[in-house]
Amino acid sequence: AIKKVKDGSIEFKHVDFVYSDEKDPNKFALKDINIKINSGETIGIIGGTGSSKSTFVQLIPRLYDTTHGEVLVGGKNVKDYDIKSLRDAVSMVLQKNVLFKGTIAENLRWGNKEASFEELENACKLAQADGFIKEFPEQYDTMLDQGGTNVSGGQKQRICIARALLKKPKILILDDSTSAVDTKTDALIRKAFREDLPETTKIIIAQRISSVIDADRIIVLHNGKIDGIGTNEELLKTNKIYQEVYESQMKGVEESA
Repeated sequence: AIKKVKDGSIEFKHVDFVYSDEKDPNKFALKDINIKINSGETIGIIGGTGSSKSTFVQLIPRLYDTTHGEVLVGGKNVKDYDIKSLRDAVSMVLQKNVLFKGTIAENLRWGNKEASFEELENACKLAQADGFIKEFPEQYDTMLDQGGTNVSGGQKQRICIARALLKKPKILILDDSTSAVDTKTDALIRKAFREDLPETTKIIIAQRISSVIDADRIIVLHNGKIDGIGTNEELLKTNKIYQEVYESQMKGVEESA
């Protein structure tokens, strides 16, 4: 098994995926997915409920295996890697993440138990978490309740993003994981990623167009298929689904500006 992931490039070649518990074995969650993602690229993923956005990214660290076709990371089939080495190279932050009873620092070091305090602080600055942590009397030694119930949803998400960054991953996947964060903070997180993580491939699944608007490319998923790929400007000209989502979300923003 391959122990080292060369870079964060990703390629899907004719990928189909069916959940084994589907009543209809021909009902594909993903159908004939073909895409090449360059190492260091920022990719946004937009699509309605049931378009299989999460399934798409879960094939990268082999949380599921493809039914047909292959997924390559760093130029190698994901099935050829030592599973721990592959998953160490891929950090995934979900919308609902796990925080346990312990200090903020202990929760962060779950991402990298050897991390120095400076590394914790730096990761939290990138995730826009350092500011609110420093406002607590105990700062990084603040005790979190089981599930992080004594911090807000947005604070919880930012701690989880910082924890993922401590792994220094080749690929960072955010699965709707800034949904509880205000748009200004969301923009600051993306700016920090762009400036400080140029080598890391970043995949951002979002409901809000504003969260992916400045991505290098945006994938529009619909019924498990790629309906369009391009920049925000390109998709506004060519993709009906993207146009509709953009108009419904951005109209109110533009009117209030």
